[in-house]
Amino acid sequence: MLPLPATPPERSISSLRHDPGEGGDDLGLYWTFYWAVAAAQLQRWLPERRSRVLDISGGRTLSAARAAAAGHTVVEVLGGAVAPGRPTAVPGRRRPGAAGGTHRVIGDVGALGFLADGSVDAVVAEDRVLSRHLATEATVVEIARVLRPGGRMLLSVDSLMLGMAMLAEQNFWAHLSDVPRAEVVLVPWPDGTITRCFWSDQLRELLSEAGFEVEWIRPRTVLSPSTVEHVLTADAHALRGLVRTELTALVTDESVGIHLLASAVRR
Repeated sequence: MLPLPATPPERSISSLRHDPGEGGDDLGLYWTFYWAVAAAQLQRWLPERRSRVLDISGGRTLSAARAAAAGHTVVEVLGGAVAPGRPTAVPGRRRPGAAGGTHRVIGDVGALGFLADGSVDAVVAEDRVLSRHLATEATVVEIARVLRPGGRMLLSVDSLMLGMAMLAEQNFWAHLSDVPRAEVVLVPWPDGTITRCFWSDQLRELLSEAGFEVEWIRPRTVLSPSTVEHVLTADAHALRGLVRTELTALVTDESVGIHLLASAVRR
């Protein structure tokens, strides 16, 4: 059996899955570090020139606001119950003096019919949105349609390591034994939700079949939650140094960690 992700004694695997989201009121030290790393990774990834960015992360992160602050024009899709093919525009906020802006739309991230073919330069699919939409293949094909050739996508998904740990925690031993033979792994969580988990090879194959060339896949964080909490408990000012360490860490196994982060180019 694969080792479980390292966690502090008081933290369960399920607590690592159910983070309060960026900007929540009850962020632990690890999640503070996690979102600081996510912000730095996005900043490094965003196009250098001003671009039209589609953010389908669902509004739980600050990725759209950060892309707009960097000067990009952002279309942010927020989940909601609307009639198929009829998204509802929501007024966005433009930062004073910034060249970019955010235009919010309520709709289904898997049905982007309100966008023309090749109409965006970059796509951000953060907050594991492609794991939460179980028909991931269809969603990625739709993303490829609206992304111009040569455009890039940044995405995060649940790792199969996390999924196997969650199955073991819930004593789903029969399900766990089927994982090596399964092409698609759907993992139930104690709150009743289901997410789709990936090895890096599975994610690479899915993206390739949809017309993408994978630039890289890596864990969201290489540093373990227990390591992060130990360092930040000892020195509250060590966050910036920890983030720099994470960004330059050597990745020897793409599938290690609770979430995978990937960058891919539309062929």
